Amino acid sequence: MSTHFISSELLNFEDIDQIIKQEKKLELSDESKQNIVKCRNYLDQKMESQTEPIYGINTGFGALYNHTISKEDLSALQKNLVMSHACGIGDEVPQGIVKLMLLLKVQSLSYGHSGVQVETVQRLIDFYNHDVIPVVYQLGSLGASGDLAPLAHLSLPLLGLGEVYYKGKKMQSVSVLKELNWEPIELKSKAGLALLNGTQFMSAYGVYNCLRVFKLSRLADIIGAISLEAFDGRIEPFHKLIQVVRPHKGQIKTAARINHILEGSEIINQYKEHVQDPYSFRCIPQVHGASKDSINYVAYVFRKEINSVTDNPTIFPDEDLIISAGNFHGQPLALALDNLSIAMAELGNISERRTYQLLSGARKLPPFLVANPGLNSGFMIPQYTAASIVNQNKYLCTPSSIDSIESSKGQEDHVSMGANSATKSYKVMENLERILAIELFNATQALEFRRPLKSSPFLEEFIRGYRKKVSFIDEDQIMYKHIQSSIEYLQEVKLVLPHEDPDKYQL
Repeated sequence: MSTHFISSELLNFEDIDQIIKQEKKLELSDESKQNIVKCRNYLDQKMESQTEPIYGINTGFGALYNHTISKEDLSALQKNLVMSHACGIGDEVPQGIVKLMLLLKVQSLSYGHSGVQVETVQRLIDFYNHDVIPVVYQLGSLGASGDLAPLAHLSLPLLGLGEVYYKGKKMQSVSVLKELNWEPIELKSKAGLALLNGTQFMSAYGVYNCLRVFKLSRLADIIGAISLEAFDGRIEPFHKLIQVVRPHKGQIKTAARINHILEGSEIINQYKEHVQDPYSFRCIPQVHGASKDSINYVAYVFRKEINSVTDNPTIFPDEDLIISAGNFHGQPLALALDNLSIAMAELGNISERRTYQLLSGARKLPPFLVANPGLNSGFMIPQYTAASIVNQNKYLCTPSSIDSIESSKGQEDHVSMGANSATKSYKVMENLERILAIELFNATQALEFRRPLKSSPFLEEFIRGYRKKVSFIDEDQIMYKHIQSSIEYLQEVKLVLPHEDPDKYQL
């Protein structure tokens, strides 16, 4: 099994994707160990000579910043911090995202600006490598001062407190520590604050959603192309010259991809009686492209964030500085996550409109895509389901980042609410996948009524793979099973697009 070394080199989406898929183990590089030790030693020496209060190190937290803490109570201060801040509630964070939180917290602490012990960072790595996954809850973070509540739940098991998943079971962390012969970590000054300050809850959701939506955006283009074929649509709106005179990058990319996907199609090249297509077909480059541009912006933000130090105060040993500031504030992430939700929702919105058009009985397609409508309802209700999901996405896309509620007696008087942006974007991402699966279900059914004409070699191969899971529907069946199988196909299918840019981590 391969290893990923935590170092000062930039962590990117490709690294994270490979770490996850190849189940790589984490290990601190010598450089990272030296940076962590150097910072911890500096802080220890500073505390011996320092007479002035240093926020969060020998003071209380938030509005209690003016309470000085004695040297003998510094360790208790940090433990109390972790315990008192573990106020998460609601649904549990998916374990895959919690594991990403561990990875991103290790990365942030490894730069040597946080004042933690190597032992603390190593225990986070041990948790990751042994699949000891802390139980973290979705609700509780304001997305400023870091993701305090969820990161407290992530950190409790280091102290032998809280719960974890281990070997598929939810267990008390103290039991798992005993089984693995690990002693609870004793936090030194600043360590608890370093663990709890930070944006790793928002960042883990953002990275996870980006990795998923990179693929979903490509699938939206493929499925949209199948629908275009099934609707007997026109290729002219995808002409290069149309994109050149309105040269948005995402629009150009989408049109080029659709052209490549449809190369060699008999259907797209046949004579068309109709002069124009509805917007949901004709404007695929403009709508899909705008979402691509937004997704790329979001990816840019998270590439920066996962290589950042986001706890507070920040320690600079070489400059002999300990600075209390605001790198924990989640505003860049909150805005990006709200943007991501809207971009994903619009891919779903236009997808559902194409599904609706295919059911209308237009262009020699049978109403509701069955040969004997009336006796059979056919594909009537899958569209209802897609419409319901689209509606849910619309209210999930109300931006969390436009809100701020004062906390900590006014000391924390502006917060990002980015954690709620994060959990909402996850739901929108799952909903997009469901909507696209329903469109694929409808589009492949409709395409059969164009036979014996064939689509492009690429699409025919894509559909052959799909037909191994979902067959043509002759008469009414229980449909939800086919929708679920369609979702599974989208999750499993490997995409090798014709003439595609090899960088799958950018749209």
